[in-house]
Amino acid sequence: MSAPIRRYVALGDSSTEGLDDPKEGGGFRGWSERLATHIAHEHGELEYANLAVRGKDTGEVRVEQLDAALALRPDFATLFVGTNDVTAPKFDEAQFTTDYHHMLKALRDAGARTLSFTLPDLSAVMPLARFVRGRVLRMNDAIRGVCATTGTVCVDFAAEPLTSDSRLWSPDRIHANSEGHSRMAAAMAHALGLDGHAAWNTPLPARPRRSLLTTSATEAQWWARYFAPWVGRSLTGRTSGDGVDPKFPTPVRWPLSQPRAAGS
Repeated sequence: MSAPIRRYVALGDSSTEGLDDPKEGGGFRGWSERLATHIAHEHGELEYANLAVRGKDTGEVRVEQLDAALALRPDFATLFVGTNDVTAPKFDEAQFTTDYHHMLKALRDAGARTLSFTLPDLSAVMPLARFVRGRVLRMNDAIRGVCATTGTVCVDFAAEPLTSDSRLWSPDRIHANSEGHSRMAAAMAHALGLDGHAAWNTPLPARPRRSLLTTSATEAQWWARYFAPWVGRSLTGRTSGDGVDPKFPTPVRWPLSQPRAAGS
């Protein structure tokens, strides 16, 4: 990129918050923190804020995060949201596109360079995703179009076969695991022109087939542990983000300084 990034603000839902990429000491790291580290490594120390909260849909991110992001005056911002839109009882594609365009245009008009990405096809990871595959395809088309009209860098994960490898996804099959978040951050760093990340999409090694018994047991565990609680929240109007605050609502110097070891 032509000018160094000095203040990075991330907007979005659980993906940007960092689920499921646990870090030592508690909490989640995620691709956004990893990307901030890549940027700091090449551009020097920067300020980083993460406004994302799990469970939010696009309209909620626009209402709850956009003004706060603009007030922080970022020179670089990432936006990804939409998973909670396409899994809702109704997907309003037109409203999604309007909200997405409004947010990226507002950030661009305020002087920030922006980046977004598409959602991979998770049908191979979670067979139930086949029921919303059409919605995901339409959402991705909308994201590509909005990125093109607003001058936003678009990382097209949906076009990369690697991103549908189940080994990059956590047991809940909705969030990337640590390796997935690492690959995502590297892909975005590469899209931004940072050095050393061109191999982000190197395929994983081949693996042996699982037995039918193992597959059936895994499916039963997923339905009980993840799908049933999600249905329960949906029926009661609750979300996973209730009571959750952004982890970095104001910019922090990045990378965070590490505590000194005893005796050092």
